[in-house]
Amino acid sequence: MQDKLVVILGATATGKTNCGIELAKLVNGEIISGDSMYVYKEMNIGTAKPSAEELSEVKHHLVDILAPDAEFSVVDFKIEAEKLIKEINAQGKIPILVGGTGLYIKALLEDYQFNEVSENTDLREELEAFAEANGNEALHDKLKKLDLQAAEKLHSNDRRRVIRAIEAALEGDTVSEISSGEPVYDAVVFGLNMEREKLYDRINKRVDIMLSEGLEKEVKLLLEQGLTENNLSMKSIGYRQMLQYLQGEFDVTTAIAKIKQATRNFAKRQITWYKKMPYVKWYEINDEKDYETIVKSMHRILVEKYKLL
Repeated sequence: MQDKLVVILGATATGKTNCGIELAKLVNGEIISGDSMYVYKEMNIGTAKPSAEELSEVKHHLVDILAPDAEFSVVDFKIEAEKLIKEINAQGKIPILVGGTGLYIKALLEDYQFNEVSENTDLREELEAFAEANGNEALHDKLKKLDLQAAEKLHSNDRRRVIRAIEAALEGDTVSEISSGEPVYDAVVFGLNMEREKLYDRINKRVDIMLSEGLEKEVKLLLEQGLTENNLSMKSIGYRQMLQYLQGEFDVTTAIAKIKQATRNFAKRQITWYKKMPYVKWYEINDEKDYETIVKSMHRILVEKYKLL
């Protein structure tokens, strides 16, 4: 018998967190974060992490589990999430995966199989040196020429996995997924969508809130702890641009504009990624009042599918 799994996905700033919490209250659920940045402690403002109050309303998993200098990959996420799904189902509760990291969600839902490749120390050192000299984008371009499918699934800043993928391609192996393209769980996948202009406006306002809540101070504290631009967590949107500002690469006005633009671009990529998943049930958000109606609709669907009381 397949384990139950509910997913709420959508672009950043579409209101997934609140929907997840309200739905979890109705169905005796626990939330598994599907956001690659929520795992990091002390990175709260720039990640738009749920507040302490929100986290206390419903049990959350994969939030604040790692130091900011740790690495966390899609493979790590899949291993941890699979264990949690089994545990939550075994307790008679429903796991609700809420998030915006598309590869994480798809890899879990469709059970991607990531091949391991034997380590080639000399090649790895050569590729590390190439990336240091030419940048992560140049390294990523090298992978594109060898295995475009693998390159499309990896962010250029995920240097460790890009190098692994190049090793695999050169050895005639592949790190591309092996999957059916269908959910392997007894899953219901909900998607939140809104008109592009409205979404971009929400993103711009969210960035302004981050600045007013102390994003600059948060980044300074991380730097005092010894984090640098080489840490995976510091390469993410918001932190990267604020770090560049603090290093004198541009002024704060430019930094804010760059954060907003990068976030809007990210949202656009998320939408493109999710629209390729045919099993998503989409909800269109036109007004704040829509969220209550949407959660009620989600609840009705789950009651019927899982025969909930």
